[in-house]
Amino acid sequence: MDRADIVLRMVGITKTFPGILANDDIDFDVKKGEVHGLLGENGAGKTTLMNILYGLHQPDSGEILINGDKVEIASPRQANNLGIGMVHQHFMLVENLTVLQNIVLGLPLKRPPLLDLGSARARFKDLANEYGLGLDPSTPIWQLPMGDRQWLEILKLLFRDVQILVFDEPSSVLVSSQVERLFETIRSLADRGRSIIFISHKLGEMKKIANRVTVLRDGRVVGTVDPQGATSTKLARMMVGREVFLDRRPRLPSTSKQVVLAVDGLSCRDDRGIRALRDLSMNVYGGEIVGVAGVDGNGQKELAECIAGLRKPTKGTIQICSKTVRGVIRDPSLLGFIPEDRVKTGLVLGFGVAENMILKTFTESPFIQHGIMQGDAIRQEANALIKEYDIMTSNSMAPVRFLSGGNQQKVVVARELSGNPKLVVASQATRGLDVGAIEGVHMALLRERNRGAAVIFISAELSEVMALSDRIIVMFEGQIMGELDGESADVDLIGELMMGHSEVAGMVAGIAV
Repeated sequence: MDRADIVLRMVGITKTFPGILANDDIDFDVKKGEVHGLLGENGAGKTTLMNILYGLHQPDSGEILINGDKVEIASPRQANNLGIGMVHQHFMLVENLTVLQNIVLGLPLKRPPLLDLGSARARFKDLANEYGLGLDPSTPIWQLPMGDRQWLEILKLLFRDVQILVFDEPSSVLVSSQVERLFETIRSLADRGRSIIFISHKLGEMKKIANRVTVLRDGRVVGTVDPQGATSTKLARMMVGREVFLDRRPRLPSTSKQVVLAVDGLSCRDDRGIRALRDLSMNVYGGEIVGVAGVDGNGQKELAECIAGLRKPTKGTIQICSKTVRGVIRDPSLLGFIPEDRVKTGLVLGFGVAENMILKTFTESPFIQHGIMQGDAIRQEANALIKEYDIMTSNSMAPVRFLSGGNQQKVVVARELSGNPKLVVASQATRGLDVGAIEGVHMALLRERNRGAAVIFISAELSEVMALSDRIIVMFEGQIMGELDGESADVDLIGELMMGHSEVAGMVAGIAV
């Protein structure tokens, strides 16, 4: 390899956190104009390595060279000054500010203390037009869909003219059409001489977008390969050290006639006040997994929140085991709810792992006696779940914010399933997880199904909906377009229903679920 082409070298990078060796003597380099994939399980050290590059963490040892010159990166501002920018997995946006205000946030003022938004607006519009992004600079962030927030993070980097762009799990909030558009943008950036570091757990994405892939496992480099010459099976084995099975698993047919969830004529509005569900009716029986397919933003999130009592319907009824849902369901034996946003809805980041494990049961014995929390009982419960769900943490009392995204998700899944609920609502439960963790979540949901629970599985990944579901319902604009048998469902037919093609919906038997 011609060293003249290398714009970034990280040599011997080691980083430890209390009880965890996150990066262990890692060597990593990136060439000008290439997309270098960084692949690994959740907790393998990918994000830690990039946070060091971005100045959010300082390495215990090792060095960083930009264009052959050794640099010290003590802060994100310093990283930006060196031409390094990062799109984080959890967006770094201020929700009550506008798109343009977020763009200029942190930039030096030309005439302090005056803020010149006029020239910033003009440059923003030029960049948005260049990349075909229809973002209104005056829109508040809280009104932006997740996909547009992703584009805004990219525009922030282009606005600062960074030359090394780090994308941390960029497709986790995008639907397939948006992912293809993202890939086109990334290729365009690389063709113009910018260098891209693409962090992902998705093997197919790496094969599509990366020129080289470096695989991390347990904080160490396993190897760097050409993704075109490596099979998905080989990459998965490099990631997790074993074979991974994500295809449809054989299962006994469900014979239960018990209606666990009954939804009748449900309507509601989204956060913007727009109608999100339209007279939706469905039943879910014990011992089955009902997959919900559809392009993200067609009412799936609102359906899950209505069932969990987190969103008030404007019309219709919801019953779980013949009990009408009138508010937040706190009974862990009735409902296990895995929300799509683990950070905002699923966890208290400042609490320890053990405290998050008992958020729904901390008022019950054995976790409390005579008004006093019982630390031994709490730790015992947490340690059992940590072992069962293979959660990587230094100890049960470690703050959950220090865990990787995948391990944070495992905490949510462990807590919600530990009560053996009658109904499980899993909304984007595998978003941001690696293949090994996805396999674990699938197996956990199948265990719930096999013990007799009713499971609703909402996912933007059509392949896993088809792999996991006994029945599949397809949603479009807040309505159910059709229902299909999970064993024999046709991917092309589901795709047509997802696009709202009513002539296809009329051909599908059992439209009223």
